[in-house]
Amino acid sequence: MARPVLYVAITNHGFGHVTRTAALINAIQSQIPDLLPLVVTAAPHWLLRSHLQGEFIHRPRSLDIGVVQRDSLQMDIAATHGKLAQIEALAPQIIAAEVDFITQNKASLVLADIPPLATAIAEQAAIPCWMASNFGWDFIYAPWGNDFRERVAWIEDLYRRCDRLFRLPFAEPMEEFPVIEDIGLTGTNPRFEPAELREELQITTDPEKTILLTFGGLSLQHVPYQNLDQFPDWQFITCDPGAPEGLANLRKLCGQDYRPVDLMGICGRVLCKPGYGTFSEACRVGLPITTITRDDFAEGKLLIQGIQDYAYHQVLSPDEFFDTSWDFLHGEPQAPRQQTPLKQDGNRAIATAVRDFFHGNFMLAAS
Repeated sequence: MARPVLYVAITNHGFGHVTRTAALINAIQSQIPDLLPLVVTAAPHWLLRSHLQGEFIHRPRSLDIGVVQRDSLQMDIAATHGKLAQIEALAPQIIAAEVDFITQNKASLVLADIPPLATAIAEQAAIPCWMASNFGWDFIYAPWGNDFRERVAWIEDLYRRCDRLFRLPFAEPMEEFPVIEDIGLTGTNPRFEPAELREELQITTDPEKTILLTFGGLSLQHVPYQNLDQFPDWQFITCDPGAPEGLANLRKLCGQDYRPVDLMGICGRVLCKPGYGTFSEACRVGLPITTITRDDFAEGKLLIQGIQDYAYHQVLSPDEFFDTSWDFLHGEPQAPRQQTPLKQDGNRAIATAVRDFFHGNFMLAAS
Protein backbone atom coordinates (compact mmCIF):
# COMPACT_ATOMS: atom_id res chain seq x y z
CA MET A 1 0.00 0.00 0.00
CA ALA A 2 1.27 3.49 -0.88
CA ARG A 3 2.71 5.63 1.89
CA PRO A 4 0.59 8.67 2.88
CA VAL A 5 2.25 11.89 1.71
CA LEU A 6 1.24 15.36 2.89
CA TYR A 7 2.35 18.56 1.12
CA VAL A 8 2.81 21.23 3.82
CA ALA A 9 3.11 24.84 2.63
CA ILE A 10 4.32 27.38 5.19
CA THR A 11 4.29 31.13 4.71
CA ASN A 12 7.62 32.86 4.22
CA HIS A 13 7.32 35.18 7.23
CA GLY A 14 9.38 34.90 10.40
CA PHE A 15 9.61 31.69 12.40
CA GLY A 16 6.20 31.57 14.14
CA HIS A 17 4.28 29.98 11.26
CA VAL A 18 6.97 27.32 10.97
CA THR A 19 6.95 26.39 14.64
CA ARG A 20 3.18 26.23 14.95
CA THR A 21 2.94 24.13 11.77
CA ALA A 22 5.69 21.85 13.04
CA ALA A 23 3.55 21.18 16.11
CA LEU A 24 0.72 20.12 13.79
CA ILE A 25 3.01 17.85 11.79
CA ASN A 26 4.19 16.16 15.00
CA ALA A 27 0.59 15.62 16.07
CA ILE A 28 -0.33 14.21 12.65
CA GLN A 29 2.65 11.83 12.63
CA SER A 30 1.65 10.60 16.10
CA GLN A 31 -1.63 9.44 14.51
CA ILE A 32 -0.13 8.43 11.13
CA PRO A 33 3.38 7.12 11.94
CA ASP A 34 4.30 6.39 8.31
CA LEU A 35 3.22 9.82 7.05
CA LEU A 36 5.82 11.63 4.92
CA PRO A 37 5.49 15.43 5.15
CA LEU A 38 6.86 17.47 2.26
CA VAL A 39 7.59 20.74 4.06
CA VAL A 40 7.73 23.64 1.61
CA THR A 41 9.19 26.78 3.18
CA ALA A 42 12.14 29.14 2.84
CA ALA A 43 12.74 28.85 6.60
CA PRO A 44 16.13 27.32 7.54
CA HIS A 45 16.46 23.56 7.83
CA TRP A 46 17.84 23.78 11.39
CA LEU A 47 14.57 25.38 12.53
CA LEU A 48 12.52 22.53 11.09
CA ARG A 49 14.89 19.92 12.51
CA SER A 50 14.72 21.46 15.98
CA HIS A 51 10.91 21.29 16.03
CA LEU A 52 10.01 18.21 13.98
CA GLN A 53 10.20 14.83 15.67
CA GLY A 54 9.81 12.51 12.70
CA GLU A 55 10.96 12.09 9.12
CA PHE A 56 10.31 14.88 6.63
CA ILE A 57 11.51 16.27 3.32
CA HIS A 58 12.37 19.97 3.25
CA ARG A 59 11.73 21.73 -0.06
CA PRO A 60 13.21 25.26 0.33
CA ARG A 61 10.80 27.37 -1.71
CA SER A 62 9.05 30.72 -1.18
CA LEU A 63 5.35 30.52 -2.03
CA ASP A 64 4.63 33.98 -0.60
CA ILE A 65 6.44 36.88 1.01
CA GLY A 66 4.53 37.72 4.18
CA VAL A 67 6.02 41.05 5.25
CA VAL A 68 9.58 42.25 4.67
CA GLN A 69 10.89 43.21 8.11
CA ARG A 70 14.09 44.71 9.50
CA ASP A 71 13.35 43.06 12.85
CA SER A 72 10.34 41.52 14.57
CA LEU A 73 8.50 44.87 14.70
CA GLN A 74 9.87 47.12 11.93
CA MET A 75 8.24 46.56 8.53
CA ASP A 76 9.28 47.69 5.04
CA ILE A 77 5.94 48.16 3.30
CA ALA A 78 7.38 49.34 -0.02
CA ALA A 79 9.70 46.32 -0.24
CA THR A 80 6.80 44.05 0.70
CA HIS A 81 4.72 45.43 -2.18
CA GLY A 82 7.58 44.89 -4.63
CA LYS A 83 8.22 41.30 -3.50
CA LEU A 84 4.50 40.51 -3.55
CA ALA A 85 4.22 41.77 -7.13
CA GLN A 86 7.12 39.48 -8.07
CA ILE A 87 5.38 36.49 -6.51
CA GLU A 88 2.19 37.26 -8.46
CA ALA A 89 4.11 37.66 -11.72
CA LEU A 90 5.91 34.35 -11.17
CA ALA A 91 2.79 32.52 -9.98
CA PRO A 92 2.29 30.37 -13.12
CA GLN A 93 5.86 29.04 -12.97
CA ILE A 94 5.70 28.50 -9.18
CA ILE A 95 2.41 26.63 -9.46
CA ALA A 96 3.63 24.43 -12.32
CA ALA A 97 6.81 23.47 -10.44
CA GLU A 98 4.92 22.60 -7.27
CA VAL A 99 2.31 20.57 -9.15
CA ASP A 100 5.15 18.53 -10.71
CA PHE A 101 6.68 18.03 -7.26
CA ILE A 102 3.33 16.90 -5.81
CA THR A 103 2.77 14.52 -8.71
CA GLN A 104 6.26 13.02 -8.47
CA ASN A 105 5.92 12.46 -4.72
CA LYS A 106 2.28 11.30 -4.87
CA ALA A 107 0.99 13.73 -2.25
CA SER A 108 -2.75 13.44 -1.60
CA LEU A 109 -3.47 16.56 0.46
CA VAL A 110 -2.15 20.11 0.88
CA LEU A 111 -2.04 21.63 4.38
CA ALA A 112 -1.06 25.31 4.36
CA ASP A 113 -0.29 28.10 6.83
CA ILE A 114 -1.10 30.25 4.92
CA PRO A 115 0.40 30.98 1.45
CA PRO A 116 -2.40 31.99 -0.91
CA LEU A 117 -0.81 30.12 -3.84
CA ALA A 118 -1.30 26.82 -2.01
CA THR A 119 -4.94 26.70 -3.15
CA ALA A 120 -4.01 27.13 -6.80
CA ILE A 121 -1.27 24.52 -6.50
CA ALA A 122 -3.71 22.03 -4.97
CA GLU A 123 -6.38 22.86 -7.54
CA GLN A 124 -4.05 22.19 -10.48
CA ALA A 125 -2.74 19.05 -8.79
CA ALA A 126 -6.36 17.88 -8.34
CA ILE A 127 -6.03 17.37 -4.58
CA PRO A 128 -7.73 19.18 -1.68
CA CYS A 129 -6.22 22.19 0.06
CA TRP A 130 -6.76 22.66 3.79
CA MET A 131 -5.45 25.67 5.65
CA ALA A 132 -4.84 26.54 9.30
CA SER A 133 -4.37 30.10 10.55
CA ASN A 134 -5.81 32.97 12.56
CA PHE A 135 -5.48 35.44 9.68
CA GLY A 136 -5.03 35.70 5.92
CA TRP A 137 -2.54 37.96 4.20
CA ASP A 138 -5.36 40.00 2.65
CA PHE A 139 -6.25 41.06 6.20
CA ILE A 140 -2.69 42.29 6.79
CA TYR A 141 -2.31 44.13 3.49
CA ALA A 142 -5.77 45.71 3.21
CA PRO A 143 -5.09 48.60 5.66
CA TRP A 144 -1.99 49.59 3.67
CA GLY A 145 -3.95 51.51 1.05
CA ASN A 146 -4.62 51.60 -2.66
CA ASP A 147 -1.21 50.27 -3.69
CA PHE A 148 -2.22 46.89 -2.24
CA ARG A 149 -5.80 46.82 -3.51
CA GLU A 150 -5.15 44.58 -6.53
CA ARG A 151 -2.87 42.30 -4.50
CA VAL A 152 -5.57 41.94 -1.83
CA ALA A 153 -8.21 41.04 -4.42
CA TRP A 154 -5.87 38.43 -5.94
CA ILE A 155 -5.23 36.88 -2.53
CA GLU A 156 -8.92 36.84 -1.60
CA ASP A 157 -9.72 35.01 -4.84
CA LEU A 158 -7.11 32.37 -4.01
CA TYR A 159 -8.38 31.91 -0.47
CA ARG A 160 -11.91 31.34 -1.79
CA ARG A 161 -10.59 28.14 -3.39
CA CYS A 162 -9.60 26.64 -0.02
CA ASP A 163 -11.51 23.43 0.70
CA ARG A 164 -11.35 23.65 4.50
CA LEU A 165 -10.02 26.24 6.94
CA PHE A 166 -9.11 25.39 10.52
CA ARG A 167 -9.51 28.80 12.15
CA LEU A 168 -7.23 29.21 15.15
CA PRO A 169 -8.01 31.35 18.21
CA PHE A 170 -7.16 35.08 18.18
CA ALA A 171 -8.57 35.19 14.65
CA GLU A 172 -9.95 37.73 12.22
CA PRO A 173 -13.28 36.71 10.58
CA MET A 174 -11.58 35.19 7.47
CA GLU A 175 -14.94 35.39 5.72
CA GLU A 176 -13.52 34.78 2.24
CA PHE A 177 -12.94 31.12 3.17
CA PRO A 178 -15.99 29.05 2.19
CA VAL A 179 -15.64 26.30 4.83
CA ILE A 180 -14.48 27.28 8.34
CA GLU A 181 -13.95 25.04 11.36
CA ASP A 182 -13.01 26.74 14.63
CA ILE A 183 -10.50 24.84 16.75
CA GLY A 184 -8.61 25.34 20.00
CA LEU A 185 -5.07 26.47 20.66
CA THR A 186 -2.21 24.84 18.82
CA GLY A 187 1.45 24.81 19.76
CA THR A 188 4.55 22.88 20.67
CA ASN A 189 4.79 21.01 23.96
CA PRO A 190 7.73 21.51 26.37
CA ARG A 191 10.36 18.76 26.25
CA PHE A 192 11.52 19.07 29.88
CA GLU A 193 10.01 18.82 33.33
CA PRO A 194 10.36 22.19 35.13
CA ALA A 195 12.24 20.76 38.14
CA GLU A 196 14.63 18.89 35.87
CA LEU A 197 15.28 21.98 33.76
CA ARG A 198 15.81 24.29 36.74
CA GLU A 199 18.42 21.88 38.07
CA GLU A 200 20.07 21.45 34.68
CA LEU A 201 20.34 25.23 34.16
CA GLN A 202 21.07 25.90 37.83
CA ILE A 203 18.22 28.40 38.11
CA THR A 204 17.72 29.21 41.81
CA THR A 205 15.53 32.32 41.66
CA ASP A 206 11.83 32.04 42.46
CA PRO A 207 9.65 31.65 39.35
CA GLU A 208 8.10 35.08 40.01
CA LYS A 209 11.55 36.60 39.49
CA THR A 210 12.50 34.40 36.54
CA ILE A 211 11.57 36.09 33.24
CA LEU A 212 11.69 34.66 29.72
CA LEU A 213 12.60 37.26 27.07
CA THR A 214 11.61 36.22 23.55
CA PHE A 215 11.10 38.49 20.55
CA GLY A 216 10.62 36.19 17.58
CA GLY A 217 12.97 34.75 15.01
CA LEU A 218 14.03 38.19 13.76
CA SER A 219 14.47 39.53 17.30
CA LEU A 220 14.28 43.27 18.04
CA GLN A 221 16.77 46.03 17.49
CA HIS A 222 17.79 48.10 20.51
CA VAL A 223 16.25 45.99 23.27
CA PRO A 224 17.16 47.95 26.45
CA TYR A 225 19.05 45.12 28.07
CA GLN A 226 20.73 47.66 30.36
CA ASN A 227 17.47 47.67 32.34
CA LEU A 228 18.37 44.26 33.72
CA ASP A 229 20.83 46.04 36.01
CA GLN A 230 17.77 47.28 37.94
CA PHE A 231 16.93 43.67 38.90
CA PRO A 232 20.13 42.13 40.33
CA ASP A 233 18.30 39.39 42.24
CA TRP A 234 16.16 38.36 39.25
CA GLN A 235 17.00 35.84 36.52
CA PHE A 236 16.33 36.62 32.85
CA ILE A 237 16.54 33.94 30.16
CA THR A 238 16.70 34.46 26.39
CA CYS A 239 17.43 32.63 23.14
CA ASP A 240 18.12 35.95 21.38
CA PRO A 241 21.51 35.75 19.58
CA GLY A 242 21.68 39.54 19.66
CA ALA A 243 21.54 39.73 23.45
CA PRO A 244 24.72 41.03 25.08
CA GLU A 245 27.24 38.82 26.82
CA GLY A 246 28.41 39.35 30.36
CA LEU A 247 25.20 40.35 32.15
CA ALA A 248 25.22 38.50 35.47
CA ASN A 249 21.45 37.97 35.58
CA LEU A 250 20.92 37.07 31.89
CA ARG A 251 21.18 33.45 30.72
CA LYS A 252 21.72 33.40 26.96
CA LEU A 253 20.86 29.95 25.61
CA CYS A 254 21.44 30.45 21.89
CA GLY A 255 22.65 27.44 19.96
CA GLN A 256 21.56 25.05 22.69
CA ASP A 257 18.74 22.52 22.57
CA TYR A 258 16.16 24.80 24.18
CA ARG A 259 13.16 26.47 22.62
CA PRO A 260 11.12 29.25 24.26
CA VAL A 261 8.31 26.80 25.07
CA ASP A 262 10.79 24.53 26.87
CA LEU A 263 11.73 27.41 29.18
CA MET A 264 8.22 28.62 29.98
CA GLY A 265 7.69 26.11 32.77
CA ILE A 266 10.48 27.55 34.93
CA CYS A 267 9.49 31.20 34.47
CA GLY A 268 6.91 33.40 36.12
CA ARG A 269 6.31 35.56 33.08
CA VAL A 270 7.22 35.92 29.42
CA LEU A 271 8.18 39.35 28.06
CA CYS A 272 7.64 39.30 24.31
CA LYS A 273 6.39 40.98 21.18
CA PRO A 274 2.91 39.95 19.91
CA GLY A 275 2.93 36.57 18.18
CA TYR A 276 0.38 33.77 17.94
CA GLY A 277 2.93 31.05 18.72
CA THR A 278 4.28 32.64 21.89
CA PHE A 279 0.83 33.67 23.10
CA SER A 280 -0.70 30.27 22.37
CA GLU A 281 2.09 28.32 24.06
CA ALA A 282 2.06 30.64 27.08
CA CYS A 283 -1.71 30.16 27.39
CA ARG A 284 -1.30 26.39 27.07
CA VAL A 285 1.14 26.27 30.02
CA GLY A 286 -0.62 29.01 32.02
CA LEU A 287 2.23 31.54 31.89
CA PRO A 288 1.41 35.26 32.33
CA ILE A 289 2.30 37.42 29.32
CA THR A 290 3.85 40.90 29.24
CA THR A 291 3.80 42.24 25.70
CA ILE A 292 4.14 45.32 23.50
CA THR A 293 1.32 46.76 21.41
CA ARG A 294 1.74 46.59 17.65
CA ASP A 295 -0.89 48.80 16.05
CA ASP A 296 0.67 48.91 12.57
CA PHE A 297 0.17 45.16 12.00
CA ALA A 298 -3.48 44.13 11.88
CA GLU A 299 -2.95 40.81 13.63
CA GLY A 300 -1.40 42.60 16.61
CA LYS A 301 -4.71 44.01 17.81
CA LEU A 302 -6.36 40.58 17.62
CA LEU A 303 -3.57 39.02 19.66
CA ILE A 304 -3.68 41.72 22.33
CA GLN A 305 -7.45 41.33 22.64
CA GLY A 306 -6.96 37.57 22.86
CA ILE A 307 -4.59 37.63 25.81
CA GLN A 308 -6.67 40.28 27.56
CA ASP A 309 -9.57 37.84 27.32
CA TYR A 310 -7.79 34.57 28.13
CA ALA A 311 -4.43 35.14 29.88
CA TYR A 312 -2.95 36.91 32.84
CA HIS A 313 -1.35 39.85 31.08
CA GLN A 314 0.41 43.20 31.01
CA VAL A 315 0.10 45.29 27.85
CA LEU A 316 2.82 47.91 27.26
CA SER A 317 3.14 50.74 24.79
CA PRO A 318 6.40 50.74 22.77
CA ASP A 319 7.52 53.73 24.86
CA GLU A 320 7.00 51.76 28.08
CA PHE A 321 9.15 48.96 26.70
CA PHE A 322 11.93 50.91 24.99
CA ASP A 323 12.13 54.11 27.07
CA THR A 324 11.61 53.13 30.72
CA SER A 325 13.60 51.18 33.32
CA TRP A 326 11.02 48.33 33.25
CA ASP A 327 9.40 49.10 36.59
CA PHE A 328 6.33 47.37 35.15
CA LEU A 329 7.94 44.05 36.16
CA HIS A 330 7.15 44.92 39.77
CA GLY A 331 3.44 45.13 38.88
CA GLU A 332 0.99 42.26 38.95
CA PRO A 333 -0.41 40.99 35.64
CA GLN A 334 -4.11 41.63 35.10
CA ALA A 335 -6.57 38.75 35.21
CA PRO A 336 -8.22 37.58 31.97
CA ARG A 337 -11.58 39.13 31.14
CA GLN A 338 -13.12 35.73 30.33
CA GLN A 339 -13.52 33.05 32.98
CA THR A 340 -13.79 30.16 30.53
CA PRO A 341 -10.34 29.24 29.12
CA LEU A 342 -9.72 28.57 25.47
CA LYS A 343 -9.83 24.97 24.31
CA GLN A 344 -6.43 23.40 23.72
CA ASP A 345 -7.46 20.77 21.20
CA GLY A 346 -6.14 22.41 18.03
CA ASN A 347 -3.26 20.02 17.32
CA ARG A 348 -5.42 16.97 17.92
CA ALA A 349 -8.37 18.31 15.91
CA ILE A 350 -6.29 18.88 12.79
CA ALA A 351 -4.32 15.65 13.21
CA THR A 352 -7.53 13.65 13.52
CA ALA A 353 -9.01 15.29 10.43
CA VAL A 354 -5.88 14.51 8.40
CA ARG A 355 -5.83 10.93 9.71
CA ASP A 356 -9.47 10.47 8.72
CA PHE A 357 -8.76 11.90 5.27
CA PHE A 358 -5.93 9.47 4.57
CA HIS A 359 -7.84 6.56 6.10
CA GLY A 360 -10.77 7.31 3.81
CA ASN A 361 -8.47 7.58 0.78
CA PHE A 362 -6.81 4.26 1.48
CA MET A 363 -10.16 2.58 2.08
CA LEU A 364 -11.30 3.83 -1.33
CA ALA A 365 -8.07 2.68 -2.96
CA ALA A 366 -8.43 -0.78 -1.44
CA SER A 367 -12.04 -1.21 -2.49
